[in-house]
Amino acid sequence: MAEARSAVAEPRVHYIEEGRDAKKDFFRAFRKSLFRRFFRFRNQLWNGLWPASLWNLGAAVASLSVLLVGDWDVFKPITTRLWWTGDLLHIHTGIPFYLRVLLVSTSVGILSFIALLYIRRYLLRILLGYRGWMYEAPRTQSASTIVWALLVRLVSGYRPATFSYQKSLPRMPVPPLKTTLKELIKSLKPLYGENSEEIRKLKQQSKEFERGLGQKLQRILVLKSWWDDNWVTGWWDKYVYLANRSPLPINSNWYCLDQSYYKPPTKPLARAAVAVYLYLEWRQKILREQLAPIVIRNTIPLCMAQYGKVFSSTRVPKEDCDQFVHYDSTESRHLLVIREGVHYKLDIFDVNGSFLSPESFEKQFNWIVEDAERNKDNYTDYEKSVSALTGIERVEWAKIRQDYFSQGVNSESLEAVDKAVMVVVLETKEFDVKDLSGKGKYTLHADGKTIWYDKSLSMIIYNDGKYGLNGEHSWGDVLVIAHIMESASSDEFVKYELLYNKDGNSLPYTSTQHGPLRKPVRLLWDVLPELSVQIDRAVKFNQERNEDVDLCLSDHDAYGKGFIKKCRVSPDSYIQMAIQLTYYKDSGQEFALTYESAMTRLYLQGRTETVRSLTAEVVTFVKAMMDSDASNKEKIHHLQAACNRHQQLYRDAMNGKGIDRHLFGLYVLCKGLGHESEFLKSILCLPWTLSTSQAPQKQMAESPSNNLKKNEKMLSPGGGFGPVSDDGYGVCYMVASDHKMFFHVSSKTSCPKTDSKRFTGLLFKSLADMKGLFEEGQQSE
Repeated sequence: MAEARSAVAEPRVHYIEEGRDAKKDFFRAFRKSLFRRFFRFRNQLWNGLWPASLWNLGAAVASLSVLLVGDWDVFKPITTRLWWTGDLLHIHTGIPFYLRVLLVSTSVGILSFIALLYIRRYLLRILLGYRGWMYEAPRTQSASTIVWALLVRLVSGYRPATFSYQKSLPRMPVPPLKTTLKELIKSLKPLYGENSEEIRKLKQQSKEFERGLGQKLQRILVLKSWWDDNWVTGWWDKYVYLANRSPLPINSNWYCLDQSYYKPPTKPLARAAVAVYLYLEWRQKILREQLAPIVIRNTIPLCMAQYGKVFSSTRVPKEDCDQFVHYDSTESRHLLVIREGVHYKLDIFDVNGSFLSPESFEKQFNWIVEDAERNKDNYTDYEKSVSALTGIERVEWAKIRQDYFSQGVNSESLEAVDKAVMVVVLETKEFDVKDLSGKGKYTLHADGKTIWYDKSLSMIIYNDGKYGLNGEHSWGDVLVIAHIMESASSDEFVKYELLYNKDGNSLPYTSTQHGPLRKPVRLLWDVLPELSVQIDRAVKFNQERNEDVDLCLSDHDAYGKGFIKKCRVSPDSYIQMAIQLTYYKDSGQEFALTYESAMTRLYLQGRTETVRSLTAEVVTFVKAMMDSDASNKEKIHHLQAACNRHQQLYRDAMNGKGIDRHLFGLYVLCKGLGHESEFLKSILCLPWTLSTSQAPQKQMAESPSNNLKKNEKMLSPGGGFGPVSDDGYGVCYMVASDHKMFFHVSSKTSCPKTDSKRFTGLLFKSLADMKGLFEEGQQSE
């Protein structure tokens, strides 16, 4: 029992500062508080004034003062108005002339500055609503798009902070109802057939919906889009993620892996220390808004809201709907470190309040490893498996958390877990460098009792120094994590000699003088007999589900995006066509409803939209590929037509013209108003047999080139997710370089129709066949 152990264990005191100078401690804490408040005030002021700045205000006041003092005849109409404004503001004429000039110019300058601020902000929002640039190739843009880009840069402020663009981003529009219904029917024809009974029924239902209930719901959605930051994101977060009662692992949580075949020459705990340090350094940049916002083509900004939720966040289970909680940096100042089932609270600051260096993190991790080895036998298997409870059904976990973790030592330990900046798992396992599938599968769900699935971000450090990430999905999307991972990997590569010594240990890296380290605190759990039964059931439940996951992670090195671009099609569209062709072969000549995610962060608070990759053009292409009588020229024509159609759908989805979020919003509104619509319900319940997504390899221009031979082993394979459908596939792909692509294919072992390894093999054969079309065509020419 935890209570008995705590009676004989080392007292759990959070650092008694006995013998230290109380005055110095007070002033040190006071200085840190002022420092933190300064950054917050500066960021709020900067973002509140952006795209203008205080320099604009100073320039306006100075210019008006010069005009009033100079009193030149040519500017008489202006100065007369300025003096008149001063009279309106009751600035007395009897005060000294220069003081009156200062008061008038300052008053008018402030009013002018505020007016200019809002004019620039709303003008920028209007300009950013233009989407013509996306439908034009970068090198062949129209004159109107070039003029638009110049205006955007002219109106935008300089040196934007991380969240400066937020108030200037356009709000996502609601698509026309008629267009959405028309595109819906069009997307389902390849699945059911042009003149099938299902299509005739859907056409009739859609007409009735459009003439009746749909009009009312559409008007309300449009009104909501006028006053809400994003008319769909709040509902999406709540009803798709937080209200979902299914277990998080495999169903919701995703995973990412670091470099593919690179094996760090450093010591594992040194690599862990450097990786954690670089991620926390990113957190500092986000908190201080020193991270430059992502801007496409140096002109078009993306919404950065998700970056503020990456760290210090957790998903708290509730019986009806979970709660997403983000903790302030004043509360969240430690890591949750897990080693062999023992949980530790590790402060990321020393006793002087200084951020720990990589060298300090390595010392702390070494202490934890040694302490866990000494004390792991003092913990029961149930106490070391408490994390398993976060992997069961949400209703069940909510009840257990309420019954057994609401008071006493369990409540205190749980609070430390919830408020942790992130989770770091110091694994004893390691995988062969070529076993990407094994490492990916373990990072997705682990052993069912190690990862705390509720936390926004967990880093799993393997015993060979390689690492992977597991993340909860409700706070945001994996593009954000991919950006952070890319930055951390690039920094480690570029600054290697500053981060590690010749012996493979980490270096201090910073010149900051560090104070004594706080000793990590071992968390205790009071596991009553009835709770141990629940934990045992949770472990068995999780491990049974883990065994049902069939994951195959492979690299395709026959060619990459270099060859695909020569085919004059989008690499993403090309791969989607290969996936469609593969599924047709794998399923016995059937097509499947296909989900591909596209980001909508061009809009404020945007997340994702669905691209329905199965189209009539896809069907034509796939059947042509399977037709031995069709010529290569015909097949290439159909491939390019299908890719062009897909690229059009992808661009529309990014621009708020998709259909699935619109249908989802209509359904939520319909249920909220007490209505029932069998049409909406039937559409939203259609299974996504194929769920696909592309992970980006390079979001930073300054990252090392992916195409250099020396960097080939350093390429990240990206990440993946579990299958959405019990009888389908989840496919995530990474176009890593001009010569390589990675594919993560997941399915259920229990489904007799699916096999991830078989699907991957067929996919690589499809890619080879598609390449052959162009090679044979070139030879014949």
